[in-house]
Amino acid sequence: MARPTMEDVAKRAGVSRALVSLVMRDSPKVSEQRRAAVLKAAEELGYSPHAMARSLASRTSTVLGVMVSDLHNAFFAEVVDGLDAVAREQGFDLIINTGGRSPARERRALDSLLSFRPAGLALLSPVVPTAAISNAADHLPIVLVARSSRVSGVDTVNDDGEQGAGLAVDHLVSLGHRDIVHLDGGEGSQAGPRRRGYVNAMTGHGLEPRVVGSEYTDAAGAKAIQELHRGGRMPTAIISCNDFNAVGAISALEEAGFRVPEDVSVVGYDNTSLAALRHVSLTTVDQPRNEIGRLAAEALLQRVRGERTEPVRHLLHPKLVVRNTTAAPGGSS
Repeated sequence: MARPTMEDVAKRAGVSRALVSLVMRDSPKVSEQRRAAVLKAAEELGYSPHAMARSLASRTSTVLGVMVSDLHNAFFAEVVDGLDAVAREQGFDLIINTGGRSPARERRALDSLLSFRPAGLALLSPVVPTAAISNAADHLPIVLVARSSRVSGVDTVNDDGEQGAGLAVDHLVSLGHRDIVHLDGGEGSQAGPRRRGYVNAMTGHGLEPRVVGSEYTDAAGAKAIQELHRGGRMPTAIISCNDFNAVGAISALEEAGFRVPEDVSVVGYDNTSLAALRHVSLTTVDQPRNEIGRLAAEALLQRVRGERTEPVRHLLHPKLVVRNTTAAPGGSS
């Protein structure tokens, strides 16, 4: 028996093929009565739409590719929520792949996404070389999240990492801290601006910057604390490169016998859902993750629809969220 088509569904429901297409893309432009009729007809016929088949039939893709650098980091899940909301509103589906924070793996993930012939790509905190991004941008719209770019065919959405790190330093200095260490993000995207913001703020306060190489993971945060402890000069405060790193740092501090924040204060970055958990209650720099995702999707879809050719460079201003992991040195008020 032949597989049912969109035309079969339209005929059974007594509507046009275009209306069936809108229903299958979950468009809000369809009345509930007609939506119900189409879905009933589709169920009776056993029709199941396939995004790639729709794209090939119409020669216009309704798929957006998303590459996430690290599936373990809640920041990306919250950004994807914003992306997905806008995509669905506009009748698009997402295909998600991960690069595992590796340039080589990200290159393969990028090639894999391109094979699906998406309408556009959103690359979240990529470490893949600029040349690969530029080459892909010759063929379809691309937006970068948490990474800067000067490529004319690429849009970007970032927060001001220099400002955010400066807010963290200012907060700790206001509490009386003078020995503040930054666990940086190494070669990771946006590690540079946050590192510069920390160094500039420390210097501005007349303090000595101390940067310890790390990465955007909890294991790297724990390892950095262990190295500091072995070195014998523990700071009174830590500014981690992100929340995930900060949680690893806190775990290692507690295992070494230090109390947070009585002995060592800790500040994260991102303000993910992890930071807000009551038993974590992490002081952190807030990036509006959902807004970042929505702006990225809107920028991408503007390009897809041909509404704009000039690049957009969204730069959002972070805020500090004070919780329970920071206090005056020695726990005094």
